[in-house]
Amino acid sequence: MNHIRNFCIIAHIDHGKSTLADRLLEYTNTVSGKDLQDQVLDDMDLERERGITIKSHAIQMQYEHNGETFTLNLIDTPGHVDFSYEVSRSIAACEGALLIVDASQGVQAQTISNLYMAIDNDLEIIPVVNKVDLDSANPDEVEDEIIDLLGCRREEIIRASGRTGIGIPEILEAIVERVPAPQGDPEGPLQALIFDSVFNPFRGIIAYFKIVNGSLKKGDFVKFVNTGKQYNADEIGVLKLEMKPQESLSAGNVGYIISGIKTSSEVRVGDTITHVNRPCDAAIEGFQEVKPMVFAGVYPIETEDFENLRTSLEKLQLNDASLTFQPESSAALGFGFRCGFLGLLHMEIVQERLGREFDMDVITTVPNVSYKVYDKKGNVIEVHNPSGLPDLTLIDHIEEPYIRSSIITTADFIGPIMTLCLGKRGELVKQEFISGNRVELIFDMPLGEIVIDFYDKLKSISKGYASFDYHLHDFRESKLVKLDILLNGESVDALSTLTHFDNSVSFGRRMCEKLKELIPRQQFDIAIQAAIGAKIIARETIKAVRKDVTAKCYGGDISRKRKLLEKQKKGKKRMKQIGSVEVPQKAFLAVLKLD
Repeated sequence: MNHIRNFCIIAHIDHGKSTLADRLLEYTNTVSGKDLQDQVLDDMDLERERGITIKSHAIQMQYEHNGETFTLNLIDTPGHVDFSYEVSRSIAACEGALLIVDASQGVQAQTISNLYMAIDNDLEIIPVVNKVDLDSANPDEVEDEIIDLLGCRREEIIRASGRTGIGIPEILEAIVERVPAPQGDPEGPLQALIFDSVFNPFRGIIAYFKIVNGSLKKGDFVKFVNTGKQYNADEIGVLKLEMKPQESLSAGNVGYIISGIKTSSEVRVGDTITHVNRPCDAAIEGFQEVKPMVFAGVYPIETEDFENLRTSLEKLQLNDASLTFQPESSAALGFGFRCGFLGLLHMEIVQERLGREFDMDVITTVPNVSYKVYDKKGNVIEVHNPSGLPDLTLIDHIEEPYIRSSIITTADFIGPIMTLCLGKRGELVKQEFISGNRVELIFDMPLGEIVIDFYDKLKSISKGYASFDYHLHDFRESKLVKLDILLNGESVDALSTLTHFDNSVSFGRRMCEKLKELIPRQQFDIAIQAAIGAKIIARETIKAVRKDVTAKCYGGDISRKRKLLEKQKKGKKRMKQIGSVEVPQKAFLAVLKLD
């Protein structure tokens, strides 16, 4: 065990951690020849196309130091705030972390958030200033920021470049010397923590684990403590670029287990594996339960695909434990699922993965957050969907979730960012200069206001310089109303939203105007109305496509023309009674981009 080191890489999005991981793998000869490519560990096409890490990836390296061979288990983690749950799980399986900061951008909001997560878990932090080869690099100033943040000595900070390979030997040396070896008893009862799992169509579910105590041999009879299910360990091994089977693994190691599990509900991330005949006394403390921030309905385009969608979501949930879902139905869209996501990027990625990996065409409704509704008897219900709101006469008040957000930016953009946050009903908590020209602004804001387009706007007004991180703070009473969209007097439940009373009229008006552009014209007039309860607050009309029935009538009495027009009018009236309006998928997405 003294020769094992488990560490992860934490950083803000786009600070070069995947490139640095490539260099570490290359230097230790873990990956060579034709396998060597950019972003080796990002094995999803989606990750390569977007240049972001979505999943944390584990890989084992062998490193020679002072004539001894050390086993290094690296877990590469995502940097975007929407995937912070992946990071928390990786941190739980490690004893040390490389904190990577871009030499040209400095410390950013997500860096601080991930760092606190690592410090809470007592990880040894190795600070690294990356991209020192860039012309715009300012390593001295960035080192000052890291010293302020960590309270470390300047000589402990390593300067590196993932592109050119500067500082890679120093990083590996620091990992061996500074990161503590895993603690545990190799002779005790088996205790292994599951930190990830993937679905393989041929081999069933593969669980990734870290052994805390005891050892595991191939063919052992094991059980998963939380689910109580028992299995034979058909294959165990370590994670190189491919899976490498082993006969046995002991305490401190990170590996995988295949035991022919077919049902996704039997494997839970955070569960403990132990032996059936010599079980451990207690399960390992797992991770905190994930709390979804954003909810949206996901419906199959073809109704008969409902069961396929359920299976696809279950398989996706194995690979992405922060996704939650439960069945729901909608009058407009039929049967589907109400899914909980950690943010809008997470929602977009899940939708994209459903299409690519499972060939599922889905419609996603307008995203919204969960509210607490108090009725007049003092009962509380949690509402994730506007259509689940009780009757207005029964409601005493509604509370909405507020977040505590941290925005780090340069002083030039304070004005526009303040205007943006205050326009979203934000309240400034404090403002402080971190170093030089950089400021941290802390705001309390309603989560419902930042769900849709806040992050995009923040990036555009700050020219990409502002970084943003948030966590759920509390629930506060708000004057919220349910805004319904009616087409020819019929409510379309998938377009209903809960919005603040002050914004409701302008939001309803913009929504009607947008839908007028997107819904195709029919042979009858379509009235689009926005309503709060029984009160109509905005209306647009899509005019009918009409045929000129009087074209064949020339000369003669006016009553001949009138007779034809009356006949047409009756036909239009009948059509309006039985005709239905198709709402295209674009209309659901347009609500997200209303400005």
